[in-house]
This record gives sequence, C-alpha cells and structure tokens, in this order.
Amino acid sequence: MFTLLTTEKKARRGRFETPHGVVETPAFMNVATVAAIKGGLSAEDLSAVGCQVMLSNTYHLHLRPGDETVRALGGLRAFTGWQGPVLTDSGGFQVFSLAKLRDIREEGVSFRSHIDGRPIFMGPEESMRIQSNLGSTIAMAFDECVENPATYDYAAQSAERTVRWLTRCKEELRRLNADPQTVNPRQMLFGINQGSTFADIRVRNMRQIAALELDGYAIGGLAVGEPTEEMYRIIEAVEPYMPADKIRYLMGVGTPANILEAVRKGVDLFDCVMPSRNARHGHLFTSQGVLNLHNAKYARDPAPPDDKCDCPVCRRHTRAYLRHLFAAGELLGMRLAVMHNLYFYNHLLAEARAHIEAGTFEAYCERVLPLYGRRI
Repeated sequence: MFTLLTTEKKARRGRFETPHGVVETPAFMNVATVAAIKGGLSAEDLSAVGCQVMLSNTYHLHLRPGDETVRALGGLRAFTGWQGPVLTDSGGFQVFSLAKLRDIREEGVSFRSHIDGRPIFMGPEESMRIQSNLGSTIAMAFDECVENPATYDYAAQSAERTVRWLTRCKEELRRLNADPQTVNPRQMLFGINQGSTFADIRVRNMRQIAALELDGYAIGGLAVGEPTEEMYRIIEAVEPYMPADKIRYLMGVGTPANILEAVRKGVDLFDCVMPSRNARHGHLFTSQGVLNLHNAKYARDPAPPDDKCDCPVCRRHTRAYLRHLFAAGELLGMRLAVMHNLYFYNHLLAEARAHIEAGTFEAYCERVLPLYGRRI
C-alpha cells in the first residue's frame, strides 16, 4: 500500500496505493468539508489544480445531507463526481470543537447538533458506520482531541481511551467491509496519535497504535493553538516510533512553511483549510510571499498574481482584475483566488517530491522558506 521510494535525511518520497488511485507523497489533501470546496470549485476544478486526495468530514455529512442519503447515491465519489481517493475525517475534532455541551463516556460522546440542537451520540462504531456509508477510500479512527492546554493526567487518560476506541474502530470496520452491501469493501483505516503536548504520552500512544497494524498513521491534536515550536517538538518525538513502511499524516497543518518543515521531519500527508479560507478573504500564496488583493496598489496592476505560477488563474488573469472582483463583491473573485491557492499548495508538494528525488530538498527549503512567510 505504501512504498518508500527515496529519502533525503528524514524527508520521504513515497507512493501510496489505494483502491481509488495512487497518491504520490508527500501530498496535500484538498478540504471539501461538506463534499464541496468552499469558494465554488467542482471535482473537475480539483483535477485542474493538481489535487490527489479530497477530504470530507463525517460529522458534517452525517448532519447534512445525511450519510444514508450519500450511501443511496453511491457514496461520496459518485455523489461529488470526484473519482480519486477520498479521506473522511472521523468527526472527533468537530464533536469537541463545535459541541458546547458534551458528555464523554467509554461508549462514546453524547452532544447536540450545532445546527438544530438535536441530540446525537457518536462513538467508534457509529463513526465507522457513517464513514462506511460515505464510501470513502480512507476512514479516520474516532478519537478525542483534547483542549490545549490540557493537564497531564487528563491527556494520559484521553490517549488511553483513544487507543481503546481505535481497537473498536478496527473491529467494526472489518465487519462493515465484509458486508456484501457495503459501498467500499476495501475501505482503509488510519489511527490517530494523541497526547496533547506531552512527549512521553505521545510516544507511548504511538507505540500502542503502531502495534495494531493499520493502513496509515496520523498525528492529531496539533495546530490547535500551541506555539509552532511545540508542534515541531512533538513531531520529532513521535516520528521515530511511526512505522517506516506506512504513510504518515499530520492533521490540519498548515502554512507552506509548516508543511515543508514537517516534510523535513518525516511526514507524508497534509490537509488544511488555510489555502481556501485565506483565498476567500483575498489573500494569495505566491512564490514571493502572501499577496493581499485588497491593497489599492493592485488596482491597475497588469501582472498575474504570481509570475512564476502556471495555474489557470495566473495564466489568464491579472492582479487588477482579481482585485476588482473582490471590490465588486463578485463570487468569481473568491473562486479564482481559491483555485490559485489550492494549485499553489499542490504544486508546493510536487516541488518537494522532485527535490527529494534529486537530493536537493534541504537546499530548496533554505531558499524558499524565508519567502513563503512574508507579506508582499
């Protein structure tokens, strides 16, 4: 399923084979939370920006339109028209971030919908059933994402419960995949490492979930408010205990600099809402830094957003035109900006792959990292 092709120090160039296509790694997954990229992009658009994997969310799709509805329509790939691999987040993060009142027990979590307040119960088995109905390529295990900062004792107890939940997820998905009526009988399962910012809890948790022989492993519960240096410290602590022959996923991260640094530390797979969210506010990632389309100086600027970018937007449109669209409140402005940013992120990882293959990744990072974080 995962083949490690070459390395440069800890940076890894790999190939991840799934039932729905091959993913060249390191890779960025485009976030389609409710089966749509915010900003008006279609499945066809995702192909145009170099997307390899689409990510959708279990919690949100369970509420609307309902996972049974998606199942009846053939699963997420048929529902959206996206034919490549799909990863579904388990809903655990949304349960803990959106539900104001929740009751966590060994069985699972009781909470109320953030949409209409109706009571919902979700545990490992429920999350797996919903993801099975969605028919995703990869299902994420149901876990608890603890608040940051957390106490040591609570983080330790939560991490142990997450391991027990993971064991139940594995057993339930095995049962579901054996059902002749299942949407995707080859659905894969990734476990999630938790433990807040406590390195010893993280390492112990990683050892435990690695023993379960899953299809891939994620580091969760980071990029939730802790300093960037803390995130890097935890990745470095956990990485030696992640199976080298399995794909490694850092959840919800992040800026271009965050991603390149994590690749340096041995991570293969990423997702983040940042490129599409920032684009919808007129902020574009470019080879020279972050460009704010709202700045008056772009009103008559005939240059493309990024003269080193080959995306459909930069090939056809100017900074002046995009600024006009935002000033006029035209939805096309958001759509074009999102297309550019997603292309930038996917191309960023394509460049990383090429440089790891060539043995020049470290030099590449030293050259581009000072640029990507600055504001033009």
